[in-house]
Amino acid sequence: MFEQAGCAWCEAFDREIATVYDKTAEGARAPLRRVDIARALPPDLAFIVIERLTPLFVLVDNGREIGRIRGYPGEDHFWGLLGTLIKALDHRETTGERAQLMQKPLRATD
Repeated sequence: MFEQAGCAWCEAFDREIATVYDKTAEGARAPLRRVDIARALPPDLAFIVIERLTPLFVLVDNGREIGRIRGYPGEDHFWGLLGTLIKALDHRETTGERAQLMQKPLRATD
């Protein structure tokens, strides 16, 4: 989550979602990390194109952006959009596992 001081939508997210986020399946699958856009980006996130709009939620996996949610669209819409991103992440992981299995040479002992 990219945020900045004084962001009313960040505050709404904190009131409505942040208090329960880490207790949900989504929170376990995609832990929330907060980054202040007024500060330098951490080196491991340097590849992300930051927007001035906050909050900005970016789902990252192994140094690659899976997708983003621009702004805080309210509780109901947030969970739906996050679910879509997590499905994309799961699809990417499943596709990657399938590709690895297809590349694995088969032997009589397998």
